[in-house]
Amino acid sequence: MLSGELDPGVDRRSGVSEEEIAAGWRMACRHSVDGDLVLEVRQWDSPILTDETPFAFTPRDGYGVAVDLGTTTLAAQLLDLRSGEVKVVRTALNPQAPFGSDIMHRVAAAVAEGKQGALQSLIRKQIGRMIDEMTSGLEPGVRIPLREIVLVGNTPMHNLFCGIDVSPLAGHPFHQPDAGLKALSARDVGWDLVGDPTVQFLPAMGGFVGSDILAGVIATRMHEDERLNVLVDLGTNGELVVGNRDGLLCASTAAGPAFEAATIGMGMRATTGAIHEVTVADGSLVCGVLGNGPAQGICGSGLVDAIAACLDLDRIAPTGRIRDGAMSIPLADSVVLSQRDVRELQLAKGAIAAGIQILLDTWGASLDDVTHCYLAGAFGNYIRLSSARRIGLLKFPLERIIPSGNTALLGAKLALFADEGDRAYAGVLERVRHISLNAAPRFHDIYVDEMELRAPVGVEELRRRERAGGGRESSEIMADLEKRTSE
Repeated sequence: MLSGELDPGVDRRSGVSEEEIAAGWRMACRHSVDGDLVLEVRQWDSPILTDETPFAFTPRDGYGVAVDLGTTTLAAQLLDLRSGEVKVVRTALNPQAPFGSDIMHRVAAAVAEGKQGALQSLIRKQIGRMIDEMTSGLEPGVRIPLREIVLVGNTPMHNLFCGIDVSPLAGHPFHQPDAGLKALSARDVGWDLVGDPTVQFLPAMGGFVGSDILAGVIATRMHEDERLNVLVDLGTNGELVVGNRDGLLCASTAAGPAFEAATIGMGMRATTGAIHEVTVADGSLVCGVLGNGPAQGICGSGLVDAIAACLDLDRIAPTGRIRDGAMSIPLADSVVLSQRDVRELQLAKGAIAAGIQILLDTWGASLDDVTHCYLAGAFGNYIRLSSARRIGLLKFPLERIIPSGNTALLGAKLALFADEGDRAYAGVLERVRHISLNAAPRFHDIYVDEMELRAPVGVEELRRRERAGGGRESSEIMADLEKRTSE
C-alpha cells in the first residue's frame, strides 16, 4: 500500500509480520475498501506449468484447444491440428479460490451455501476469456475458428464446470455417478467462438480421480507397458495410479493443501519472497528465496526441503517432534518452521505414502517391483526428489522417479487428435478399478506408520548404523528386514 489507510490489526491476526505491516503490506483478501488507495501488487514469479512435449499424432484439419482445469491454476494451449504446433498459450489462477483454497471447501460452498452456480460461472467465464484471447491472437482483427476444445480436471472441477450436482462428493462414499464424458457446444457453455466448437470434458476414472489423471495415464502410456509403473499427482487431493497393460488401480487421498503451503503458518505460493529451497552447508540451513530478496514465507518445495534438511541436522526427530522442546526452527529473516507446520506435512506425506502402499498391496507387488514412478503436475516438477525420498514421501530409488511435467495438458492434447470412435481413453477406462482407501482394511494402520519421517533404508545401511552404535532401534529394524528377506 503506497498511500491510503487500511487497519493493520486485521493483518496482524493473519500472520503478517510487523516489518511487512510497517512497509505497507496488507492482505487484500482481508480488507474492505472505503476510501482511495494506491496499491502495489506483488507479482507471481513462478510460472504456471504448461507443456511443450513432442508427441506423435495423425494430422487433422483446423485448430483445437486443450485445457488443464486445475484446482489452483489453469493452463490452455491453442494447437494447429495439421502440424501439431502449439500456437498460443494462456495461463491463469483458478478464480474459484475465494470459495476455498482446496477442493473440499469449494464442494462445501456449492452444497451447503448454494454457491454451485457462482462457482460454475466463474470458471466458465475465465476459461472463455483465455480461449477468446488465444483465438484472437494469431492475426490482428481475425478470430480463428475452432474445431474442438478438450478439458481435463479432477472430478469436482468436472462437475462444477459441466453443471453437475457435486453433493455426492460432499460425503461418504464420495462417489459421483455422473462423471463420464460430457460433450457440449461452445454456445451451451456461454462462449461466443467462431465455428461453435464441440467442448468435451473427458471422463473421470472413479471417485476423486478425475480426467486429469486419465490424461496422465495416456500421456505416460503406462497402460501400454508390460512393466509395473506408478503415476503420482501431488496436490491438495493426491491422486495415484498403479498398473500396466494388464490393468490399472487408482485411488485418491485427501493430502490437504500442505504441499501448496496453504495450511502452513508462513506458507505462500511460489512467488517473490518465498523460500523455495533449503540445503545444508557447514551444519547450517541455507535458504534460497525467489527474487533474491528478504524471505517473506515458504512455498511447498521449500517446506519439503526444510524438513528434510532439519532431519539431516537432527533438529527434527523421525516422529516429527522438533528437538530440544523447541516449538519452531528459524529458517531465514523472520520466517520460521513451526511444530504445527511439521505436523501438517506429516499428515499429507502419510496419506500419499499410505495410498501408494495400499495400491501396491492390492496389486500383490512391492516397491521393488515398480519400474517407474511418474511424478505429474507442478509440485512434482519443482520438488527436490532427494528431499521427497528423505522424508519418506516417495520411497522409490531416485533413478526410478520421473518428473513428467503437466501430463494432464499433454493428455488433453493427445485427445484432440483421436477420432470420435477411437478415443484413447476408452481402453483405459475398461481396465481401471477404483480403490476406496478408507475402506481398505489396513489403510489407517499404514497411514499412521507412514507419518513417520523416515527415508527408506536397506540392510547394508542398517548394518552401518549398527557398527556406529545405532542402538536398539536399528537392531530391531534390521532383524525384521532380514526375517522378511528370508521368508
